[in-house]
Amino acid sequence: MPNDPRQKAGQFAAASAPADDADMFELAPVSLWLEDFSAVRDLFGTWREQGVTDLRAHLASDPARVAACSARIRVIKVNRRTLSLFGAKDIDHLVQNLASVFRDDMLHTHVDELEQLWSGKPQFVSQTVNYTLDGRRLDVLLKAVILPGHEARWDRVLVTIEDITELENTRRRAAHNELYARGLFEHSPVSLWVEDFSAVKALLDDVRERGIVDFRTFTNVHPEFVERCMQEIHVLDVNQHTLRMFAAPDKATLLARLSDVFRDDMQQHFQEQLIDLWDHKLFHQREVLNYSLEGGELNVHLQFSVFPGHEKNWDLVLVALTDITARKKAEAYLEFLGKHDVLTKLKNRSFYIDEINRLERKGPFPVTAIAVDVNGLKAVNDQLGHAAGDALLRRAGEVLGKALEKPYQAARIGGDEFVLLLPGTDERGGEAVMESIRQLVEVNNQFYSGMPLSFAMGAATSKDGERLEAMLQRADAVMYAEKRAHYGDADFDRRVDGS
Repeated sequence: MPNDPRQKAGQFAAASAPADDADMFELAPVSLWLEDFSAVRDLFGTWREQGVTDLRAHLASDPARVAACSARIRVIKVNRRTLSLFGAKDIDHLVQNLASVFRDDMLHTHVDELEQLWSGKPQFVSQTVNYTLDGRRLDVLLKAVILPGHEARWDRVLVTIEDITELENTRRRAAHNELYARGLFEHSPVSLWVEDFSAVKALLDDVRERGIVDFRTFTNVHPEFVERCMQEIHVLDVNQHTLRMFAAPDKATLLARLSDVFRDDMQQHFQEQLIDLWDHKLFHQREVLNYSLEGGELNVHLQFSVFPGHEKNWDLVLVALTDITARKKAEAYLEFLGKHDVLTKLKNRSFYIDEINRLERKGPFPVTAIAVDVNGLKAVNDQLGHAAGDALLRRAGEVLGKALEKPYQAARIGGDEFVLLLPGTDERGGEAVMESIRQLVEVNNQFYSGMPLSFAMGAATSKDGERLEAMLQRADAVMYAEKRAHYGDADFDRRVDGS
């Protein structure tokens, strides 16, 4: 297909990519593409040298130039959600059929994407149409960003594709059948708000007539203008899902308590929304934090669109809010797993290494470390089974977690090995923490029956100019000395005993 903006699928090559955060990339709940735009950047450089200043006009004069740009984009990898969304068996299957995915309407929006990169933006956003491999149309919202460290070459660009087919179908049907649209509005599975922004537009027009050019700076200097614009929004209607989502008994109650829904950081988000409107972006989206009338936090994906035919006055606007709280919790849990030990709920070895490096650079000093080892774990595992051993480790996590408050941190760095990091703490502070742990162990043993919990502990404090690794070794040596004393064996070898 000669007008396909991403034809010549053979130009796309699936290559191996860095393994960093591979699991996060693969398990992300949105379609992710890692692409190489360096050849596009080189082509832009050639055109600039030839004197091109208006990219849109340059592309319009010869549509083949759009295809020339897209043919230079190289797909490095995609995630599972992408394969599922487009019905591909694997990345090779997808790459070999990209001409079927990116076609028809994609040509016009691809020009918008290229123009955003041409203008120096490190990211671009567009609403376009893709197709699944079995021919099904997908209305999608596409966002891309040049990854940090790759701004000079554009050789790593992260692209997200969100399927917004359902919303777009709703908007198209509403234009043809008002009665049907009303029913669809009321029973839509997303929160829909119909609003009047005409007073907001009048305020923006007034500012523009006063000669303001840098609107971002203006709103930074005059936050009261942002607040006034918020107050000038008139909500005309909301649907039933909105009432359920925000725990409102009826529309009147919700509209009377909007200040409870849109508060705290919402003014900052709304400032960005005003800037989009100032830039004539009548369709935009962002993630914001709202609150239900019961006070619970709601992470929502906001999509804003001025109704067709109302672009002049903005007197009819559709706002769609999708509850993404569950997704945010899943993302937070994945982040939690990356830094926490699941069994003890303490930090894990990965966090421990990062924290040591951070403290080495930034302190605050002195830094005290307490090496902690669970006594008798091997015997519990051998005699009572690993379930009993895990229970003992969970109790260890309870005690150590209870003994510390931020900025102190406790990490499980091995089977029964823990390290407590106490920034800004001297020897006396470290001893106080160990005494607190001993007291908590005593209480813990009174609460739990069975094998008593026992720790061997050793503390050390960093000296001026000393590397933290040397301090940690000293803490470890003190802990092992206490462990030998616990077993009453001067020839104790932990590598043999394992407990």
